[in-house]
Amino acid sequence: MSNNKQGNNDFFSGVYEVTKLIPPGRVTTYGAIARFLATGRSARMVGWALNASGGRSEFIPAHRVVNRKGMLTGKHHFGNSSTMRQLLENEGMIIENDIILNFNEKFWDPSSELTDF
Repeated sequence: MSNNKQGNNDFFSGVYEVTKLIPPGRVTTYGAIARFLATGRSARMVGWALNASGGRSEFIPAHRVVNRKGMLTGKHHFGNSSTMRQLLENEGMIIENDIILNFNEKFWDPSSELTDF
């Protein structure tokens, strides 16, 4: 069991390191992070890691991670339902009905952006 716990800690740490590299004004997806970490079917685990990031001493910009359609599916983890939207709008996202309308323009793919990770 401790090996599984250690594996989760390593995976969560990788999620946090990638998430910290998302530039302001850009967003990525749970799946893009999972694919970058060579765990392509682990998008849900990326979400779990980001849900747990609030208790960390370092800032993890989890608000910049959305679902594959640009929907703010994690918004309820930010204190109130409008915080994630406000943070993203402050960074230039155009959001309507909890969907980023300029998602394709703002999408950041760690697999093509991070060559020295």
